[in-house]
Amino acid sequence: MLADWFERLALLLVWAATIALFGYLRPDSFLTWSNFATILGSQSVIVVIALGLIIPLTAGDYDLSIASNLTFAGTLLAVLNVNHSLSIGVSIAAALAAGLAIGLVNGFFVLYFRMNSLIVTMGVGTFAHGLTLWLGDQQTISGVSEVLVDAVIVQRFLGVPLGFYYALILCVVLWYVLSYSTVGRRLLFVGRGREVARLSGIAVDRVRLGGFLSSGLMGAIAGVLYVGTTGAADPSSGLTFLLPAFAAAFLGATTINPGRFNPWGALISVYFLVTGITGLSILGMSTFVQDLFYGGALVIAVTLSQIVRGREERLA
Repeated sequence: MLADWFERLALLLVWAATIALFGYLRPDSFLTWSNFATILGSQSVIVVIALGLIIPLTAGDYDLSIASNLTFAGTLLAVLNVNHSLSIGVSIAAALAAGLAIGLVNGFFVLYFRMNSLIVTMGVGTFAHGLTLWLGDQQTISGVSEVLVDAVIVQRFLGVPLGFYYALILCVVLWYVLSYSTVGRRLLFVGRGREVARLSGIAVDRVRLGGFLSSGLMGAIAGVLYVGTTGAADPSSGLTFLLPAFAAAFLGATTINPGRFNPWGALISVYFLVTGITGLSILGMSTFVQDLFYGGALVIAVTLSQIVRGREERLA
């Protein structure tokens, strides 16, 4: 029992040790509320992408298009709001609809033609990126409505931008759905064995399609948050979120509920990784440490999650 709890909370303990280490080395600059508020408020986009990824991952599918979905939805929002003077509400609705459309395209090709989700989502993501460059004329579009910027980054609660709380709310909702609803149980059954799930009467294709649609919607929500955070739509920078999000999703599968992709694990992983990167930056490390940290974390996380999942299957 003690070993089980230690495994569940190991990443939290390592996170706490990381904070203690950097706090000891740089107490004046690291152990400040402004620093922690910046850490919490700056990662809402990656948190939402990681949450979006774990939905199809739970069903055994990958969505490599989610970062391109983010940039396309953000650019569409900015074009409609800035270039065509549509209200921010209508622009956000259009961005969310675009995200759902990308998810639908992913699901259609994967399920109808029985294609590998890695290949399909990579291709759809590349196509969406091309659409983004065409739609935005390869330019950063600034001047997005201050209503969105205020609602995401300017307004704060306890000194933390509201964007963090939006991501936290999504985490709670997704945790409830995956843990306590029939939808969540079906996603898990499909991910563990599609043929067994099909023989049990589960509409496997419908469940997988729901995963792609949900991932598409979450990608678009991340795009809205990204535009609200920066006040502009950059056609390329959103693509850099894909690796950190995957690292967080897989690392999260080793904690809280080891062996399963879970929202709280993904959330903790995002902030553990950014805490390490922030601490190393304060110590004067170069910016390339971010790539080293995220790349190494992804490899280690995938390895650990496979070990944990393999052990879970042997015990079952």
